[in-house]
Amino acid sequence: MSLHEVQTGSGRLSGKVALVTGAASGFGRAITQRFITEGAKVVAADMNGDGLTKSFGDSPDTHVQTITANVTSESDWQKMVQLAKDKFGGVDILINNAGTSYKNKPTLDVTEDEFDKVMAVNVKSIYFSIPAIIPAMKERGGGSIINIASIGAMRPRPGLVWYNASKGAVANASKGLAAEYGKENIRVNAVCPLLSATPLFENFVGVPPTEENIQKFLGNVPLGRLTDPMDIANICLYLGSDEGKFVTGINLEIDGGRAVGA
Repeated sequence: MSLHEVQTGSGRLSGKVALVTGAASGFGRAITQRFITEGAKVVAADMNGDGLTKSFGDSPDTHVQTITANVTSESDWQKMVQLAKDKFGGVDILINNAGTSYKNKPTLDVTEDEFDKVMAVNVKSIYFSIPAIIPAMKERGGGSIINIASIGAMRPRPGLVWYNASKGAVANASKGLAAEYGKENIRVNAVCPLLSATPLFENFVGVPPTEENIQKFLGNVPLGRLTDPMDIANICLYLGSDEGKFVTGINLEIDGGRAVGA
């Protein structure tokens, strides 16, 4: 889809405004790019201001506004939502994508600082997002909140116990929020991906990303590959669009079958 087609209002998200956290790279960047091609206007937020500039700053596309923000800051959440209102008139879709982990290791070796950080970025960020986003979505007559969890929330393994626990909290909270805010026409869903890019492989799996180690890991993935960021962008497009308007309170596993693998 060309930039002209986006600007003339075509696309599955035409007329919608999205806020995407962790937008400078990975899933967040793919989601932002996919949403723009489908006609959305997007506030792209990340702590990595240079990464935002590299990804979006040189684009002539007026459908994206970037903001350097920390999702563990309550005031930054207010700034993100206000930017969406000031630039685009409101917000219809929130993608809670920003997240972090520590390196896969025995649980007894996880420090308190590592535990606190993973809970703050992965869970407390969503806690802060709700009072910021719910009033804005009510003003628009409803909306779609999509929280990026992890397949580890559904099938936890040794070595990332507290990371998986944080994503389990995301998955559980998404269902509770869906039940609470459905009457406001605000849908809340969680997406549970398998890990993606190879630079993250060692962090999550605990072994170097050699061809042998990758193939051994993929032996337990029925579809035989890691997650492509566009896999997640396409699912978020569905959940954020009117095509998903009767879908709320689900934890959608996007893992190539990993959860049912050996």
